[in-house]
Amino acid sequence: MSDKSSADLLVAEIPFLRAYAISLTGSPTSADDLVQETLVKAWAHFASFEAGTNLRGWLITILRNSFYSTYRKLKREVPDPNGLYAKTLSVCAEQGSRIQLNEFKRALEELSPEHREVLMMIGIAEMSYEEAAKICGVPTGTIKSRLNRARAKLADILGLSGIQDIGPDSVNTSVLSRSEMKIPHRT
Repeated sequence: MSDKSSADLLVAEIPFLRAYAISLTGSPTSADDLVQETLVKAWAHFASFEAGTNLRGWLITILRNSFYSTYRKLKREVPDPNGLYAKTLSVCAEQGSRIQLNEFKRALEELSPEHREVLMMIGIAEMSYEEAAKICGVPTGTIKSRLNRARAKLADILGLSGIQDIGPDSVNTSVLSRSEMKIPHRT
């Protein structure tokens, strides 16, 4: 397929994509943004589309996945139109956080690539165990085991004896405590 015919095929699907996007978002403006994001992703990966298959279905899948990814991100945001909530938040001094972050980065580098990868997927990217298992091509139980060993090793490297040793740094807290991490007691 030439680029012109690919573009024509994508343009022809815009009304259907927009209608579906409006049904998901409830807002024409948000729907237009979602359709645009979908078309950009589709154009970037159009080489992976198999000619003769359902283009509309492929585009709807991209649109739907984009919508739910955005929805998951928005679910974690706190609406604060007047800035009242933000005013109640306190900020810790940066020096300690920077040192902790550098220690954390060094500790991560000491982990095996498998352990570092699973910590990043589960703790940072907030993937489910099933998503991480699919990406790594291993059973879900293997991901859970790797994650448990990675957290224990990371806690040992950082010299943590309990969850209370984790400071206010959100990176440490997220990675180490997302699934009720049990830090082994040091003797």
